[in-house]
Amino acid sequence: MEMRADVLIVGAGMVGSALALALRHSGLEIFLLDGGPLSVKPFASDAPFEPRVSALSAASQRILERLGAWQGIAARRVSAYSDMHVWDGSGTGEIHFSAASVHAQVLGHIVENRVVQDGLLERLHDSDLGLLPNARLEQLRRSGDEWLLTLADGRRLRTPLVIAADGANSAVRRLAGCQTREWDYLHHAIVTSVRCSQAHRATAWQRFTDEGPLAFLPLDRDGSQEWCSIVWSTTPEQAERAMAMDDNAFCQALERAFEGRLGQVLEADPRVCVPLRQRHAKRYVDEGLALIGDAAHTIHPLAGQGVNLGFLDAAVLAEELLRACERGERLADVKVLSRFERRRMPHNLALMAAMEGFERLFQANPLPLRWLRNSGLKLVEQMPEAKALFVRQALGLSGDLPELAKA
Repeated sequence: MEMRADVLIVGAGMVGSALALALRHSGLEIFLLDGGPLSVKPFASDAPFEPRVSALSAASQRILERLGAWQGIAARRVSAYSDMHVWDGSGTGEIHFSAASVHAQVLGHIVENRVVQDGLLERLHDSDLGLLPNARLEQLRRSGDEWLLTLADGRRLRTPLVIAADGANSAVRRLAGCQTREWDYLHHAIVTSVRCSQAHRATAWQRFTDEGPLAFLPLDRDGSQEWCSIVWSTTPEQAERAMAMDDNAFCQALERAFEGRLGQVLEADPRVCVPLRQRHAKRYVDEGLALIGDAAHTIHPLAGQGVNLGFLDAAVLAEELLRACERGERLADVKVLSRFERRRMPHNLALMAAMEGFERLFQANPLPLRWLRNSGLKLVEQMPEAKALFVRQALGLSGDLPELAKA
């Protein structure tokens, strides 16, 4: 059996699903395939938090609102934060950012990835898009001017345009032979949710330690502000020790690492340990092929920006494809797809470079660099204009924005 589509999106995660919804009124035959079941999970407000969360920017929220998914997401569980507090654990430098500095109500929302995914899936099931669940890609090859995809169950799909949204270990990127630049951070991130004795006060907290950054991101459960999602970046050896601890010992170690800023760490959910690796595709596009989201770039989870970059990728690519449709252009033409690459690659590279520089500076041990970063934090704390600029960047409301993200 062979099926044909105008556009085939591989990967129905948050970014792939957003792209499919952005194209749903295009008149194109669109298939969205994924190795999972594409089913919406029942949600209970008192359910434990999922370990993986994202810090959704205002730009991402606008995209999700216009795709019709935000209402379902907010009806489940979102945690708004209005402030951010960052300090150097090896010195005295601290800095505080506030949404109020740019007359905004919030800096963003901490949302479990599964909640975002289910909000998008609800809209996908309401659409006439072609959904192919439990579809694992096994082969990908050129067939004339088109791609021929073979699934593990023997089904075959033919399309002129394949879009890879299948994550950091993208099968499409590998099978298509796309080259990447990548390196290991030599760090692992421990991810879980914890309950503290003090309220988080709708603030995202981040301490830079000698081993790596430690973030406490605010979570709300039925009005309670005692829960936080943590991302603890540390050496593989220390991560192994922390993962082997019982819950009580882990909570005590975490409390010490965080300097007890939110009082005692009273309990922790099951932990997940993730090796950290940065990856960037040398090209996002080729003839009949485009990479978006983590398939194109993965960054350090330092500021929780990964999925925000992915949503902007999806919105810009959809915008360029819809414009090409209006002009009667061939969507698979690399000239058309390169417009997306030209708009997104510089922005993504700039943010990746900034995150890399931040990460290296705060792990530097030489005394002059420690003095520099502490002095820098203190200096910026006294510069309202510079802080406001950072806040606007964090909101994702500057630069070349797609229409889906604009006010």
